[in-house]
Amino acid sequence: MQMENFAPFMFGGLVLVMLIGFPVAFSLAALGLASGFFAISQGWFPASYLSNLPLNMFGILSNDLLLAIPFFTFMGALLEKCGLAEDMLDSMGQLFGPVKGGLGYSVIIVGFILGAITGTVAGQVIAMALISLPVMIRYGYNMRYATGVLAASGTITQLVPPSLVLIVMADQLGRSVGDMYKGAWGPSILQVLIFAGYTFALGVIKPSYVPGVPKEARTLVGWALWAKCLRGIIPSAVLIFAVLGSMGGLPGIDTAIATPTEAGAMGVVGAMVLAAMHKRLSRGLIWEAMQGTMRLTAMVVFILIGARVFSMVFQGVDGAKWVEHMLSGLPGGQTGFLIAVNVFIFFLAFFLDFFEIAFIILPMLGPVADKLGIDLVWFGVLLCVNMQTSFMHPPFGFALFYLRGIADTLFKEGRIKAPIKSADIYMGSIPWVVMQLILVAVVIFVPQTVTMFIPKEAVIDVNKVQIDAPPPEADDPSAEDADAEQKKMEELFKPSTDKPAESK
Repeated sequence: MQMENFAPFMFGGLVLVMLIGFPVAFSLAALGLASGFFAISQGWFPASYLSNLPLNMFGILSNDLLLAIPFFTFMGALLEKCGLAEDMLDSMGQLFGPVKGGLGYSVIIVGFILGAITGTVAGQVIAMALISLPVMIRYGYNMRYATGVLAASGTITQLVPPSLVLIVMADQLGRSVGDMYKGAWGPSILQVLIFAGYTFALGVIKPSYVPGVPKEARTLVGWALWAKCLRGIIPSAVLIFAVLGSMGGLPGIDTAIATPTEAGAMGVVGAMVLAAMHKRLSRGLIWEAMQGTMRLTAMVVFILIGARVFSMVFQGVDGAKWVEHMLSGLPGGQTGFLIAVNVFIFFLAFFLDFFEIAFIILPMLGPVADKLGIDLVWFGVLLCVNMQTSFMHPPFGFALFYLRGIADTLFKEGRIKAPIKSADIYMGSIPWVVMQLILVAVVIFVPQTVTMFIPKEAVIDVNKVQIDAPPPEADDPSAEDADAEQKKMEELFKPSTDKPAESK
């Protein structure tokens, strides 16, 4: 076998080990080491090449940016259990209750707000489903709409800052986390508007699917209702501003006063304050949040180590050149590349978690996108929009699994009268996946949805640079020498005015 044929062989092996179902981190490391030993035996690179592997591992573990992941995870774990979602869903449900689809609007808005302060999908889907699903069923909401809006509103947290996905994207693409957060705000808001537009259209076309809440069920009115809503929104807004604003992650704020890690630590303190305000802060809550943070952080580190082993060997056999040659030759230039990559990521997300895609696939795609002149912040946010669908794919979407488990729990506890069919959960997710794909298309063809909030870099045209030197002073001796030299040059190259001698 020739070395130029080994890179596609490694990529095929990568797909195969992913389909086996064994933990991806260990599968990647094993595939990378086996491929590395085979490459050494073939003489494609020396054994000393793999001696850099321990240094690579040390580089991963000493990456300051990735330290932000446990902080934001811990912050989200605290906020999941502090009662914030419960209070916000109750007050928003009563505020929008009289409107057709009012409970749907409240789930979408609360999902957006919780996404901006928690950054975790599992806890958000579970919390909102436990609270809202029995209420929506009680008031006659269509089952497929109810399950779909709950799952979709939970997955939007993947896109809304301070999403963990965006931190990983920034690290892998070598871009600022603050710029990545700014770029994500436009698509996040568009996603909420698309979801709300679908709910509005359903209220017009099929009003029986999304009925309003009867008046007798609304226990709060007037200022008491608004006060309860503001008690949930204002502290959340303060926390969002403090965390994202300090790291330059909000539109209009171009100066960062804290690193992502420092901002995450500040967010943990803010989460504890919010939990204390809701009278839920306890030793048990902190211990449970720490355990969840430890599990997620360990998973991320092991996936990253396995991906680094694989990618190091893949680079050693010129895999990057193979990927670049394959993708840069696609028809359609930048647009063709983006469409092909997003189709590939969409189907890959059936089987892989977003961390696995970010650590394994993104290092292959990022250099190609950069050489094609694609803004890497735009590229990262675009892939993040696409990877939202990984939680919604029937039948593999994790959000659907969470919803399936919550539905069974609610039925066993008697909070809903009839079991929810799996077909309703899976079929209910399809319109929301389509809406997420619509957003992918919008971001591809209208990049301003991402770039409009990112400060433009100053571009200097070297051809228009002028250097103005001050004229020499009259009493400067060097000035006199320069004038004399200039006169000599003028005399030397002065055209002759003498007439030629006449021939006799």
